[in-house]
Amino acid sequence: MTSDNAIIVRDAGSGTFQTEVVAGAHKFLADEPGTLGGTNTGPSPYDLLLGALGACTVMTLRVYAARKEWPLEHVSISLRHSKIYAADCAECETRTGKVDRIEREITLEGDLDGEQRARLLQIADMCPVHRTLHSEIQVVTSLRD
Repeated sequence: MTSDNAIIVRDAGSGTFQTEVVAGAHKFLADEPGTLGGTNTGPSPYDLLLGALGACTVMTLRVYAARKEWPLEHVSISLRHSKIYAADCAECETRTGKVDRIEREITLEGDLDGEQRARLLQIADMCPVHRTLHSEIQVVTSLRD
């Protein structure tokens, strides 16, 4: 998989978990916190996943509100990831073991009425990353020479 839009991730040589992520012209480190054996030099893989969902949600809401000419001034999203027992999740299909749970709390600032706020909450679930997380995902892995 070598293409112009490939994300390259490689060990960074410092600690067990520290990795360098190269996304086009952007480079940054990913790591695990010290409590998990990392060196805490960058966001964890789950931090990156939550960041992707949050960024996509903000972008989607801003584009939608602008297209509708709604007075959305600022969007802020707080996200948390955890694992919960499937038996404690009434709406989950999985009945045993644990399931991943992402809590996403959205703050909308601007002179929006109740209908606009409710519609933006619906639109949040339509961001491409949210839809990807809810779709069937196929990861194809190969070994490169």
